[in-house]
Amino acid sequence: MWTTNTVRSILTRTSGYLATVTSHSAQPYRGCALGHSLCGVGCYVRHNPWVTRGQAWGDFVEARVNAADAYREHVDRERRWARKHRGGFSIFLSSATEPFQPLERRAGVTRALLQAMLDQPPDELVIQTHSHRVLEARDGLEALAKRCRLRVHLSIETDRECLPSLPPHGSPLERRFEAARQLREAGLQVVITVSPLLPIADPDTFFARIAQVADAVVLDHFIGGDGTPDGRRTRKTPLVAAMAAIDPASVEIGYRDRMETVARRYVERVGVGIDGFAGRM
Repeated sequence: MWTTNTVRSILTRTSGYLATVTSHSAQPYRGCALGHSLCGVGCYVRHNPWVTRGQAWGDFVEARVNAADAYREHVDRERRWARKHRGGFSIFLSSATEPFQPLERRAGVTRALLQAMLDQPPDELVIQTHSHRVLEARDGLEALAKRCRLRVHLSIETDRECLPSLPPHGSPLERRFEAARQLREAGLQVVITVSPLLPIADPDTFFARIAQVADAVVLDHFIGGDGTPDGRRTRKTPLVAAMAAIDPASVEIGYRDRMETVARRYVERVGVGIDGFAGRM
């Protein structure tokens, strides 16, 4: 089910987890059609009542059809604020939705927003996506990369095609790897975000492959990553039991540290948690 809506502003001043990453976030959609796929099971946003408003995650998508106009209306004010209080105007797109979910092909909200940013660019733009459909915006991203610092963060959380008793990936692994390769060959800075870190069948092969298609990798475990120090939000979901069924060690923070050791054998730039998302590697 999807609906349309208008918003007063598309730029939200970041706080909490994202405050050291960018000055602002932008959400072209509310909700996510990938909510019933594997990434949706462990999605941190499903625990946010301000976004879900009592609805089940994956059951709703709201297209914010005036996102581009709202950006143009407020960008000058928010740029002044960010440069005064944060040292620069930077945007995380998106922290609470998938900007390239299937509806984007029809609604075009993200593409319109990127065009508005091309006309009035931020100092830095971080694209966070879980979908190979980011390739459909490649031309716009290439143009933006000439006007601001741009990083494309593409989530690939495991090398496994499935986890027991959980739904399949919303975006096929092979298509995400291919999207990363094409974006990097187009000259864009590509970061693979292994978030949330799921059990990896062959860590050496996995990270060696990432090194071939990306400039950096970020590892983010649900402990700490879901906004709680012990991962209690994620432990309420079926994800943790499915992870433990494959590898009991994967549900502990030490698993992230072991995967970091492997990643550093192959990838020159490795980030962990919030430092990685901020580009501090």
